[in-house]
Amino acid sequence: MTALMAIITRDIKIALRVGGGALIGVLFFLTIVVLMPFAVGPDLALLKRIGPAILWLGALLASLLTLDRLFTADQEDGSLDLIVMSRTPLELVCAAKAIAQWLASGLPLILATPFIAILLNLDNTATFAVALTLLAGTPALTFIGMIGAALAVTLRRGGLLLAVLVLPLSIPVLIFGVAASNTALGGEISFGTPFSILCALSLVGFVIGPFAAAASLRQGLDS
Repeated sequence: MTALMAIITRDIKIALRVGGGALIGVLFFLTIVVLMPFAVGPDLALLKRIGPAILWLGALLASLLTLDRLFTADQEDGSLDLIVMSRTPLELVCAAKAIAQWLASGLPLILATPFIAILLNLDNTATFAVALTLLAGTPALTFIGMIGAALAVTLRRGGLLLAVLVLPLSIPVLIFGVAASNTALGGEISFGTPFSILCALSLVGFVIGPFAAAASLRQGLDS
């Protein structure tokens, strides 16, 4: 546990210090939300209706923006090989790095949601619903993205591969996240159904993601 906490602390410091930290993700998130009203027009009713989808799409793209640094920093300074050969199980190390990534990039997006939602004319109930679904769903985005980051770090020009792999796998999270958020605007389904599926996707990602990422790292570094 001491080694895992050290990895989490180290990765948070690296994420906040190097490119891909919390500030870049929040600024990208804000940029998407600010530009959207210019695209759809000044219709406040329309902005309120599509507001949850805009926030979720912005969070998805902002999370993808910061994923490329998940293993890249370790590869650049040579510590990735040491991590793979260490006594600590690689699966636990990958889980710790994903948790650190979410704390450094995913959590700031959730904290910024109440302020950014004002630009989309969302009321307090809808804003709370979006923030709650992001809290439940962004871990799934991180653990899914970790698999793509592990594959990309072992290949040349893996940034494009990361986007190609992660975006299709993130679509179910986006669908149920928006569906749960829309219930606060008077949707036909209850909040609990899509929200439960969203939580289940995060739990599945937490279980499968570290093992898939560890296997990708071992296979890529061995070859």
